[in-house]
Amino acid sequence: MNDFSADHTQHYTAGSLDDAVAIALASPTTGDRNQDLQHLAELDQFHTGGMEATRALAEHAAITAADHVLDVGGGLGGSARLLAHVSGCRVTVLDLTEAYCRAGERLTAWVGLSDRVQFQHGNALNMPFDDGSFDFAWMQHSSMNIAEKACLYAEIQRVLRPGGRLALYEVVAGQTDQPHYPAFWARSAAMSFLVTADELRTIVANAGFHERHWRDTSTWALEWLAARRRALEAAGETQLAGLPLVLGSAFGAMGAESCAQPSGRAHSDRRRGFHASVSPRTRSKTSHEKASHVGHSSHRKHRRGHRDAVAQPLY
Repeated sequence: MNDFSADHTQHYTAGSLDDAVAIALASPTTGDRNQDLQHLAELDQFHTGGMEATRALAEHAAITAADHVLDVGGGLGGSARLLAHVSGCRVTVLDLTEAYCRAGERLTAWVGLSDRVQFQHGNALNMPFDDGSFDFAWMQHSSMNIAEKACLYAEIQRVLRPGGRLALYEVVAGQTDQPHYPAFWARSAAMSFLVTADELRTIVANAGFHERHWRDTSTWALEWLAARRRALEAAGETQLAGLPLVLGSAFGAMGAESCAQPSGRAHSDRRRGFHASVSPRTRSKTSHEKASHVGHSSHRKHRRGHRDAVAQPLY
């Protein structure tokens, strides 16, 4: 394990992952998978917006039971399990933190989805998969710790079949200032590699993806973070479980400054921007709706070396 992998693992397991999983699995399943997945959401939906954001992205992604999805940096597999349950697809979760893969397997077995969701410990910059292995790539808050983003998206393109699709929901840099640390994804700037929305769009396009839609969800995300913080403060430290228990004592300071920002401030004043993009199976006619839909194309043919990555608004 290199120094970065060690720091990455230390950040994401600073608390007690085993205890958090034990608490989550202490109750028997209900027999209703929707309820069981909701029960795990406080632990395994490790991104701003939680299960609500995952469901919104999945709704527009149009994943089907025939698809094999790669969840890049999928952590404990919360999104993967929801996708498998909702669409019937197969999902492979790739994550750099081996402890997350092993914990994810336990959570997946608990909800009875081991036949559709598998975990692979590995590096997203050198994926242990053959070319064209997947129909769909899925990312939620996965790229913030990766400096070599051009390599990341080139690898994603490599493992997608011709005509494969990509869905993104990522944290990007704001126009001014630097993020407040500790952040949910990094204890310090040494682990954080945010780029602006424009930079991210350029990197993805240069990797051979064709953008169809894009949506800025910053305001909604900041409001969700603020509401989440209020709920945790109301519960008190004695009730902490899920992600607060996994990330340890620094959790209380993570995102504090973002939560304090008035929701009406301009995007250029925010520390972070939250953007989402998805690639649906079907193509839409060219249209422009303010800034919500950008760069549509209904003609480009699928070919080897080109993947049709379509970004679409969530809300």
